[in-house]
Amino acid sequence: MESLKLAVVGHTNTGKTSLMRTLLRDTQFGEVKNAAATTRHVEEALIGEFVRLYDTPGLEDAGGILDWLDNETPNKLDGIERLNLFLASLAAQTEFSQEAKVLRQLLQSDCALYVVDAREPVLPKYRDELTVLSWCAKPIMPVFNFTAGRDLSEWQTMLARRTLHVSSSFDTVAFDFEGEIRLWENLATMLPERQILDNLMRHRRQEWQRLNQEARLFIAHFLLNVAAFRQTFATEAVLTEKQAEMQTTIRQAEHQLHKQLLDLYKFYNNEWQSSDWAIQAFSQDPFDSDLLMHYGIRTSKGLATGAVVGLGLDALTLGTSLGLGTAIGGLLGGILSNWETLSDKITGTQTLLIDAPTLTVLAARAREMLAKLQARGHASQDAFALTGELAPWAADKLPEELTQARREKNWSSFNGENATDAARRRESTAQKLAEKLKF
Repeated sequence: MESLKLAVVGHTNTGKTSLMRTLLRDTQFGEVKNAAATTRHVEEALIGEFVRLYDTPGLEDAGGILDWLDNETPNKLDGIERLNLFLASLAAQTEFSQEAKVLRQLLQSDCALYVVDAREPVLPKYRDELTVLSWCAKPIMPVFNFTAGRDLSEWQTMLARRTLHVSSSFDTVAFDFEGEIRLWENLATMLPERQILDNLMRHRRQEWQRLNQEARLFIAHFLLNVAAFRQTFATEAVLTEKQAEMQTTIRQAEHQLHKQLLDLYKFYNNEWQSSDWAIQAFSQDPFDSDLLMHYGIRTSKGLATGAVVGLGLDALTLGTSLGLGTAIGGLLGGILSNWETLSDKITGTQTLLIDAPTLTVLAARAREMLAKLQARGHASQDAFALTGELAPWAADKLPEELTQARREKNWSSFNGENATDAARRRESTAQKLAEKLKF
């Protein structure tokens, strides 16, 4: 089955290239800027094996073309015949060269998306464009861009008078996955054979679910890595140094997680390497005490955010109320796996772990990054902003998976551990934790 050939057409600066970027999941396709006639040539791109998209130059003088057609072509000819005369003329190579590129591509395509800037009133130039495009005798579906808070009734009335009764709203900046599926579904109703688009929609849903699952697993593994991270010290003199080392390690790991998520959703981080301006909000220090308040996190023990806490005997004995003697007996009997840590505790060696509020902040920031990427069009150039609404659990009630990780020294690469058996058990725990990160 051949790919569907789909021309993206419309007036200058309505967001055609922006639509292409978002549908392609490619921030680097074409050039997007707030200036007229940015696209000067037809550019082709593929969505898998399903659709060939053609980004076309902006229509600038459809009225002039209509005048030329009225004066230079016989009325008895049909639209395609008159357009072919136009495309063979000198005018198509000179004053109307941009429009000629659009019309040639539409005549060679199966259908078109006509991109409309919903902020614009219905002007004569848009009516002229639709008239000229209709002469190509191809299915055309209007797609409204920049629709937030806009009344589309005037546009829809005009389109209906031109027998264009099927349209879609699709914001190329504030992305809505279900909105994209509706776009393909609406377009499919206009085609004699919809199998290609049905296959595309099925593929898109599978891909979206896979990305969501992979992203949550990235976050889960990051959190388990942090929760299992520990440092030991024998004297208070090195406490501040050990804590600073841990915090530096975690800052770097969180930044790497953000890069993983950006790359997964094809927001390539190298576009922002000079300043990282778009993700500045996520560059805030995770150990900044203001983040606790931003995410509504309160601690009953008055710990400062980022404080590391000793591994208490309750954690070492798997949260039971066993006495120390019973716990040692259990260790000797093979019930507990962390004799080394408990032995250190008994002999006075202190163990440092990242506190629960910080783990919660890290989880909240990662979930918010994921939520924003899933709602971000690939044409967006706005910086991220934190809402502070996605803390997945109360800071004093860590999920059992993170509590378990605190007892598993060899679960953290930061500890220099990489045991095969531990990796298998950690993978199973990560799967469970990833389920709790859904929103």
